[in-house]
Amino acid sequence: MEVKFENLKGSNLTVDTVYKGGNYGNAGDDPLSKLFPRLGIQGGFRKKKRKDDKSKFSYCVLYTSMNELEWPDYLDEETGIFRYYGDNRKPGRLLTATKQGGNRLLEQVFATLNSKKDLQDIPPFFVFKKASEGRDVQFLGLAAPGNPNISPDKDLVAFWRTIGNNRFQNYESYFTILDTKDEPISYEWLLALCEDYENSLDKAPNAWKKFVSEGRDGIVALKAPKIRKIPSKYEQLQCDEQGKLCINEILNHYKDNPTGFEVCATRLVSMMDSNFESFSLTRPWRDGGRDAIGYYNISTGNKANFPLKIDCALEAKCYNEKSSVGVKHMSRLISRIRYRQFGILITTSYVHEQAYKEVVEDGHPILIITASDIAYILRRNSISTDNIKSWLNSIDNTTYRDNQFY
Repeated sequence: MEVKFENLKGSNLTVDTVYKGGNYGNAGDDPLSKLFPRLGIQGGFRKKKRKDDKSKFSYCVLYTSMNELEWPDYLDEETGIFRYYGDNRKPGRLLTATKQGGNRLLEQVFATLNSKKDLQDIPPFFVFKKASEGRDVQFLGLAAPGNPNISPDKDLVAFWRTIGNNRFQNYESYFTILDTKDEPISYEWLLALCEDYENSLDKAPNAWKKFVSEGRDGIVALKAPKIRKIPSKYEQLQCDEQGKLCINEILNHYKDNPTGFEVCATRLVSMMDSNFESFSLTRPWRDGGRDAIGYYNISTGNKANFPLKIDCALEAKCYNEKSSVGVKHMSRLISRIRYRQFGILITTSYVHEQAYKEVVEDGHPILIITASDIAYILRRNSISTDNIKSWLNSIDNTTYRDNQFY
């Protein structure tokens, strides 16, 4: 569904609708400033102060291109959870000293949410992403801060980034797209938020009323189970600046030592899930499509009964982002998986669409780990540009000393 630029003013907001931008070649083409009363025309955080209290806000529009590898804003349609990065995206400023004041607003909103008081002072958030053409935008939904399944100490986290030799902090925040059912977001509510905030709740969707009444426990997410699709190259490579730099360090470290990366790959898999154990490398001239073999250990945690150990075969490819794992290598791994065994394909790059499709459509038991996953594993285990070199060296030292891995 689309709404033409000339029809934007006064329009209601409907999830997944595309709102067309203008064609005049200037800032006036921005559709968001037409959809929302008294809204500015720039920035990812666009907010409107309340008429009755200038220290608070009527509403906030969150806009994202969803295409920045360094700042991977992301909507999980299956859970309704929306990850959004703050507006301190370049070095040179303190965490909350941003021009748009977005990080300051995040602090205020999440503090109110977690205090469970004055929830009516939390402004509604309207999430848009860049559509495919020009200045067009797509409405992703009405969002509330937090999520019932995310701990209050995890839904707003300050972290460090490095660009060049400069370190700085930014926020990673988590919102939930609310299930507004068949209720569109009415323009009358948007106008009331600006003109009569105190009584605006009467015109709000029921999902927002429930959130204001119950806080985090009142969040009902818009969940849309996926019809499984093949991840795009972008999705498989997507990671932040730290992740990209760490991937590059791995590529440089193993460019002349592919066997070394096989050991690194087993370490990454074990860090991803500690139930993976006892990996050993296969001989290079007899690997048969498997660089390593290991076990996945399923146990109750008690000592009374034996754990279940499932064999797995691992194939590792240390490629740059311009090279993909193709059908040939994937087929070779598939053909070498024995009965009651599963495979792991891990690469610093991505898997070509055709190879990925073969795995999914034929139901092969292959776990695929690409650059995006590797960056996430490293970050979760506190490995960054500050210590990645020493971590890689420690793997090499372990290799030559023991000749056995996990």
